[in-house]
Amino acid sequence: MSTRKRLSPEESRLAALEAARAQLIEAGPQSVTLKAVAGRVGRTHANLLHHFGSAAGLQRELGAYLAATVCDTIAKAFRQTRGEEGYPRDIVDLTFDAFDTGGGGALVSWMLASGNEDALDPVVETIHSLIDELSTVPDSMGDPKAMGESTLTLVLMAFGDALIGERLAASLGLPRGLARDRAERVMLDDLARHTSERIG
Repeated sequence: MSTRKRLSPEESRLAALEAARAQLIEAGPQSVTLKAVAGRVGRTHANLLHHFGSAAGLQRELGAYLAATVCDTIAKAFRQTRGEEGYPRDIVDLTFDAFDTGGGGALVSWMLASGNEDALDPVVETIHSLIDELSTVPDSMGDPKAMGESTLTLVLMAFGDALIGERLAASLGLPRGLARDRAERVMLDDLARHTSERIG
């Protein structure tokens, strides 16, 4: 007779969010239902209902979870590589990957299409918190407005690339990674401009 490990409420929620993320990436945003996620974690529909209240509640928390995970990864990469020549590209690649293979682009487009715009609030709040944090890191761009402008550009480029980048690049006969190259160039130009303004 097998016994199933009893998880704490927090462990159970985290397992459900990980399962929802995997479901999103593997089968698309429309597949993220309480039933599908419950099946992945071996729990009941009622158990997930208890934790999230509704499918919309699960989707909202998945948005917050993805945003927090993505931003934490980017922030760590920034701290680890700041001052090194390659760090802008690291941040670009992490952001593009988060929206592409990480499922962020599919999640955001689904929220917008389903009229669940308020589910984007955690994403926006988390990115805003990251901008505030990075603007206080030594050797960063420092100016929150400059950080905000760079982040806005990077996120919009990553989101668009996740949705139509591959098809659009192919139709234009351009390399698949060109959007990432251009995003890196924007970051380098922003850093150079901020440095010259700070010195001048």
